[in-house]
Amino acid sequence: MENLHQTLTEQEVIQWFESNLPVEDYRNKSILLIVPDATRTAPLPLLFSTFHRILSPVAKRIDVLVALGTHPPMPEKDICRLLGISEAARQSEYRDVGLYNHEWDQPDKLTQIGTLTKEQTSLISAGLLEMEVPVTINARIKDYDILQIMGPVFPHEVVGFSGGSKYFFPGISGPDLLNFFHWLGALITNVGIIGVKQTPVRDVVNLSAAMIPNEKRCITFVVAPDSSLYGLFYGSPEVAWESAADLSGQIHIKRMPKPFKQVLSCAPLMYDELWVAGKCMYKLEPVVADDGELIIYAPHMKGISITHGKLIEQVGYHVRDYFTKQWDQFKDFPWGILAHSTHVRGTGTFENGIERPRVRVTLASQIPPELCEKINLGYRDPDTIDIESFANREEEGILLVRKAGEHLYRLEDE
Repeated sequence: MENLHQTLTEQEVIQWFESNLPVEDYRNKSILLIVPDATRTAPLPLLFSTFHRILSPVAKRIDVLVALGTHPPMPEKDICRLLGISEAARQSEYRDVGLYNHEWDQPDKLTQIGTLTKEQTSLISAGLLEMEVPVTINARIKDYDILQIMGPVFPHEVVGFSGGSKYFFPGISGPDLLNFFHWLGALITNVGIIGVKQTPVRDVVNLSAAMIPNEKRCITFVVAPDSSLYGLFYGSPEVAWESAADLSGQIHIKRMPKPFKQVLSCAPLMYDELWVAGKCMYKLEPVVADDGELIIYAPHMKGISITHGKLIEQVGYHVRDYFTKQWDQFKDFPWGILAHSTHVRGTGTFENGIERPRVRVTLASQIPPELCEKINLGYRDPDTIDIESFANREEEGILLVRKAGEHLYRLEDE
C-alpha cells in the first residue's frame, strides 16, 4: 500500500526548527549533540546546520558525538561529510565544534553512572535474565550541561523501534549494558520484538537513561528513503520518541498479504559490512515463507565486520536455541555478537544436535563461498543476479526490495 503521508520541504524543516527550538533554554549552556553514524538514512547536513545556526549565537559551546554503538569509528573527514561540513566551513563557522567518535571499548573513556540490579533485570526480562549490569556511558557527558539527541526512528530488531534514549544506550554506552541489551532482544527474537513499541529492551534503555545526571533533550524524525522527512518531534527523549515511533509505525511498516518463497533484499551502499547489512534480513524475515530463501544482495560488501569479524567467524550464524542449549560453550563470547548471529540467521529449532533454521539466508557479496560455508550461510555469486528479473513477481511468491534495511515487512494478519 502506498504511503499517503507527505514529506516536508527543506524550508518547512527550517521553519520547524525556528518554531520549536526553545532558544533561551540553551543560553550559556554547553551542548553535546549526539547523532547517528553513516549507517542510518538522515538529512543530517540540513538538520545540523540549522541547529547550529540557531543555537550557536546563544550556547556556550556545541560539540558532536557520533553514537557508534559498536560500529567502526569515523575519520573526521567522514564525520564532516556526514554533517555537511565543507573544508572551508570547518575552518570558519564550525572551527570551534568538537567532532568525536564514541569509544565503547576503551574503559578509560567511560564513566559508570549506576547499576541495574538483579531484581530489576529479572523483573524487566520476565525472568529471562537475572544479573547485575553496570551502567557505563561515554565520559564526555561530564563536560556538558545538555545532552541533545538528534536521530531518526525506525522499526528495530533489538529494541522494537530505534531512536530516543537508544542513542545513549547502547549508542554511547559501555560493553556490559550493550551486550545485555542485545542478548535480551535476541532471547525474545527479532520477529517477536521488531516494530513493537513497548518492549522489555526499551524498558532497559529508559531505566538506564534515567540515571544520566545531565539535562536531556531530543529531536527525533521519521525519514523517507530519499532522506526527506515525514515529521520532526522535540522534547525529552521519551516524549519525542513516543511521537516518532507512532509515526514510524505508520510509515515504515509494509503489510503483505502472503509470505514469499524467495526475497531479494538489496543492501544500500551504507551497509558496507554484514554487521549492518544484517538489517536486510531483520526487516524481511516476517514475510519469508517456511523454508524460503532470503538473499542479501550486496555486491559492494567485502566483509563481515571490521570490529567483530574474527569472533563471528568462530561463532558462525545460528538460531537462538543453538546457543541457549549449549550455553556453557558460548556464554563467554560477547553477547552482542551472539545476538547479531541469531538475528541474521532468524528463528528455527535446535533439537538432538540438529539445527533447523526456518529461512535459508544467502549472501550475494564479495564474501567468498568458503567463508559463507564456515559461518553457516549460503553463497551466491552476485554477478549471476539480474535484479530486474525479480521485479513484479509477487504473485509468484518472489519479492524484490530495492533498498532494504529500514522498512519492516509484515504479514497483514500479524
